[in-house]
Amino acid sequence: MMKLFGAHAARATVLIRAFGVMMISCVWMVQAAQANDFKITEIIVDGNRRIETETIRSYTEIETPAVLAIGEVNDAVQRVRDSNLFETVTAEVQGNKLKVTVVEFPTVNEVVFEGNERLGEKQLSALVRSQSRRIYSVSQVRDDANAIAEAYANQGRIAASVEPRIIRRSDNRVDVIFEIAEGGVVEIERLSFVGNRTFSDRRLRRVLNTKQAGLLRIFVQRDTYVEDRVEFDKQVLTDFYNSRGYIDFQVQAVTSELSKTKDSFFLTFRVQEGQQFSFGKITTTSDLEDVDPGDFENAIKIEQGDIYSPALVENTITRMERQALELGLDFVRVEPRVTRNNEGLALDIDFNLSRGPRVFVERIDIAGNTTTLDRVIRRQFKVVEGDALNPREIRASAERIRALGFFASSNVTTREGSAPNQRIVEVSVTEKPTGNLKFGANYNSANGVGLVASFREENFLGRGQATSFGINTTTSTRGFNFGFKEPSLFNRDLSLSFGVDYRGTSKNNARYNTGSFEIDAALGFPVSESGFFTPKLFYETEELTDVTTSSAVITGEAAEGDRKTLGLGYTYSFDNRRTGLNPKSGMFLRLSQDFGLAGDARFVRTNVKLGGETYVRNEDFKVTAILEGGALSYAGGSSSRVTDRFFLGSGLFRGFAPGGLGPREVDTSNSINDALGGEYYAVARFETQFPIGLPEEYGIEFGAFFDAGSVWGLDSAHVGSGANQAPANTILYDEFTLRAVAGVSIFWNTPIGPLRFNFTDAVKTAEYDVEQNFDLTISASF
Repeated sequence: MMKLFGAHAARATVLIRAFGVMMISCVWMVQAAQANDFKITEIIVDGNRRIETETIRSYTEIETPAVLAIGEVNDAVQRVRDSNLFETVTAEVQGNKLKVTVVEFPTVNEVVFEGNERLGEKQLSALVRSQSRRIYSVSQVRDDANAIAEAYANQGRIAASVEPRIIRRSDNRVDVIFEIAEGGVVEIERLSFVGNRTFSDRRLRRVLNTKQAGLLRIFVQRDTYVEDRVEFDKQVLTDFYNSRGYIDFQVQAVTSELSKTKDSFFLTFRVQEGQQFSFGKITTTSDLEDVDPGDFENAIKIEQGDIYSPALVENTITRMERQALELGLDFVRVEPRVTRNNEGLALDIDFNLSRGPRVFVERIDIAGNTTTLDRVIRRQFKVVEGDALNPREIRASAERIRALGFFASSNVTTREGSAPNQRIVEVSVTEKPTGNLKFGANYNSANGVGLVASFREENFLGRGQATSFGINTTTSTRGFNFGFKEPSLFNRDLSLSFGVDYRGTSKNNARYNTGSFEIDAALGFPVSESGFFTPKLFYETEELTDVTTSSAVITGEAAEGDRKTLGLGYTYSFDNRRTGLNPKSGMFLRLSQDFGLAGDARFVRTNVKLGGETYVRNEDFKVTAILEGGALSYAGGSSSRVTDRFFLGSGLFRGFAPGGLGPREVDTSNSINDALGGEYYAVARFETQFPIGLPEEYGIEFGAFFDAGSVWGLDSAHVGSGANQAPANTILYDEFTLRAVAGVSIFWNTPIGPLRFNFTDAVKTAEYDVEQNFDLTISASF
């Protein structure tokens, strides 16, 4: 019994001792923890010069007095570092005081660029955000170096390197120096495609914005490798195929391979074309009881069998939604329901009418336009505050803003407004220069070398107005023009234009001088999707002087003196080459008439031009046909003069010199052989343009053409036996006399302008015609 009690007592003694050790350990740990806490009654800041002490104290987020653990002190110091205002930040506890020592970032004294030749100081300064008298930031300088390197990469210099370094100056200032190694241009040596069966590599290269490096690579800027441009080209290529019915087309990959010499890229687009689809059955249905689908069928211009194009579907939806508004139906949405017929390679389209969400436009916010007035952008929207929101119309408005050409970039988005059924339309733009000043030279075979000076501003004073001014002179011609256009008069789809034009000649392929001056004002407005109508008021004067020929007709006309005429006119134009049902073809029409109503002459002057173009043989061949004609009709005792009548030069009828065909006064006994021009003309021109096997990057193509027509007609007042009349036997080709010319052309697209070389052979001529077997036109600006 005593042994058992002794054993229990021994165990109890051990437990008591263990408990005592544990208690002592806990007390020691509490005391140690308390020993690591700091009682801070004051924060001292040292080393700051520009930044206020209280500002730095606020960054610590410590309110004194405070008891802080070591971790809390470290967090406070880190918060000061996170302000990014100091190069270094340290802290030290001195009794009850926390001393924070800072070293401020230096001030930038100067930003210097070294090694740059391709990009100037102004261009580089616009890229960097590090500027003198600002705080130096390591991260900002690093970002600036990357921005400079990216700018060089966009010019094809992907090997360019930028190394920033600093030089310390007195008073805590530094010079920031960007050492630039520009490297060479890495060009696209070959641009090829894999998987294309329908369209040739040459045709697809014409679609892309990226180009191969060719013969004129020192001028061409698009032959360099730019990643963003390649991404854009992928979308352009997809749109090209989709618009031609290849709805399954995909750009599977774009591979770029650097050459062994590392100075060029081999760029390959791997594509999958798929099958071409046409439109199948086109129907219209309605989910709305009060809407009759038959009211919308006239808005459908698509026919079964037409090649499928998303643009045609979008245009149809736009017309149908516009029709709904005209019928007083709000919030009607048109949804195309597509049924795919793989066997017939057709897409059945059901345009379904339904009720869209009742969402309204609360307001339109515009940002980024520093020069362009808000109203210029706002008038591109067909909706205003309070109207029903139509997402399709918003997208169309965004396209119209981009089409202005005033902005380097533009973005239109919507966000929720003050209520769930309200939307705010936000427009963000980045402006670009819209002016164009040119000094240059031109040349053509008829007039020789001349000088050109012109100025054009598309966004005058930020009002969206266009103004232009130009001077053109050669040894025998001179011209001056000024124009102004307001594209949206009274904020409506109505344009107002004003123009002044002067033209004069000095013995230009003739033995007399001419001068003409015209001033006109015109209104313009659309009359259809592709049609435009422009009525105008005009005043013109003309003179015929310094006649050195013995031609009775011309001498008699010069004796009449100056002519002044006030009249009205109009022009109707139609062009669906971009908006028609077939993306491979289109037609255009231009009809104009001027009516001389008051002054020295009463006349009707008519010009008409009708043409069409299409692409054949998988769009490698372009075929164009143009019919053009004109007529002059005088009344009230007045008659036409040589300054009024039509002359067919190389611009209208190739193969003949200016005045080289048509009515003439010919009297060999008196050395008379003068072109008189005609009161009527008609010309048919047929042309094809196609590649000739040279590398596409050279920009050289071949063409063949055939022109046929004539100019004829002379007022009977000029023919007879009276004074200032020519004997009838000296007037030739007063009646229609057919001429025809065949020829070939070489087209050369160069950075200084398009060159065209025409080589002609007249296959049907008349005596006294003046042929011109070669013609060159060049236009250069520098």
